[in-house]
Amino acid sequence: MAGRSGRRGREARIESNANPGNEKPPVWGGLTGGAFRPLSDDNLAEVNEAVLMLLETLGLSQATPSMIEKVCAHGGTYTDDKRLLFPRDLVLKTVAEARRDVVLYGQDRKHDLDLSGARVHMSSGGGAPGVFDIDDGHYRDGSLKDLYDAARICDAMENIHHFSRSIVARDVENVADMDLNTAYACLMGTSKHVSVSVSEPENLQQLADLCYTLAGSEDAFRARPFLTVMVCHVVPPMRFAEEALDTLEAAILAGFPVQLISAGQAGATSPATIAGSLVQAVAETLAGLVFARLIDPNVAALFGPKPLVADLRTGSMCAGGGEQAILMAGAAQMGRYYNLPTTSIAGISDSKTLDAQYGSEKNLAVSSAAHAGSNLITQSCGMQASLLGVSLEAYVVDNDMLGNILRTVRGIEVNAENIGAEVIADVCRGEGHYLGHRHTFSRMKSDYFYPHLGDRRTPREWEEDGSRPIGDTARDKARELLASHFPAHISNEKDAELRDRFNICLSFAQIGRG
Repeated sequence: MAGRSGRRGREARIESNANPGNEKPPVWGGLTGGAFRPLSDDNLAEVNEAVLMLLETLGLSQATPSMIEKVCAHGGTYTDDKRLLFPRDLVLKTVAEARRDVVLYGQDRKHDLDLSGARVHMSSGGGAPGVFDIDDGHYRDGSLKDLYDAARICDAMENIHHFSRSIVARDVENVADMDLNTAYACLMGTSKHVSVSVSEPENLQQLADLCYTLAGSEDAFRARPFLTVMVCHVVPPMRFAEEALDTLEAAILAGFPVQLISAGQAGATSPATIAGSLVQAVAETLAGLVFARLIDPNVAALFGPKPLVADLRTGSMCAGGGEQAILMAGAAQMGRYYNLPTTSIAGISDSKTLDAQYGSEKNLAVSSAAHAGSNLITQSCGMQASLLGVSLEAYVVDNDMLGNILRTVRGIEVNAENIGAEVIADVCRGEGHYLGHRHTFSRMKSDYFYPHLGDRRTPREWEEDGSRPIGDTARDKARELLASHFPAHISNEKDAELRDRFNICLSFAQIGRG
């Protein structure tokens, strides 16, 4: 008993003497990854050679007339069997000249994300059809209000740096209205950078008009675009998605940054082997990058090979295994090989609830992608049931997980000050412990990440407080945020202007302004 009370006293002493001043935080968006390299230099070169060979000799089918014209004008070939071939020199030129200085701008400047180098940022994502109801815990169809609520919670989580549309609004039947209102719900819910997809190319212009109105003008949006259009421009294996190519072209011409995504499924729409699935995804993604840069050489494009894994016993997606984690690390490493702004998919748990399976699968996948140097890791939080559902309370739990992962990405900073040889000598000749030393006080906030929900109490203290699992604690926090956190970065006057111009489905009351 005396030992425990003594420890509590020491903890209280440190806390009471800690200087809250202007210490550097323990983690932040943009920490540099890239230390994890599952592919050797020879492996990287071999993957790259296979990619160039496939693009040059097999190419892709179902190209649009616009793409055929542009690629053939730069040395490409359109074959008799209707496949578009990409010459090696054109692909290499595209990679060499693509932008490395991509910044994803927030509506609030403090949320700007620099994607250069191997800087790592965490994002939501998913486009799930369902939500795990925060009140009854059962799966139900997702709504526009759920999407807005998800954005609000992510807005309050400091280790979720970007909001990618995570829920499909099943209560909006008209496709054009759904695309518009998806963007509106996301942009109203957070001042962080937002990414959405567009169902049909015809819907792109009203999305652009919405963003221009929010920014104040088209020029203002083009100078600081705060929304990215995600485009799955291929239907693997090695086929283009024709409508998606039209959407991609329209988005680039309208001034949007774009994510170029290939999401084949190993063993189904891409080879069953990890290496084969990786090669195909990289080839498909680079084909999209060639087209994007032929539309606009200055396009802010994210390289997004996001191949998924299937359980070959059943054919169903199994995104929580080690195969998915290493595949995403390899994809991120190829992004670093090309030095392109890269986005990866990691954190898709197959678990249906906040249990041990959930935590182990998410941590494994997100850690692998982060340490491999992916610039934007989507689906890193909130997703359950192999992308079929989103849990709002899971965002709160995952915020702690992401903070801990980022702390490992930050790594060990070795210098004379951090080694502290003089401090060691001082303590050994003095009190014999470091708990009361000024060096400890000065570093406890800058060097250590303290979880918001992770329980570090003794078993007795935990039992006396009701023995609650972390999911219950997170649910309480999520409810608190939903009742109180209504971002106000968009004024009532600007919102009224949007409602006058566009068919906005969320009411004033639903966004907390009624």
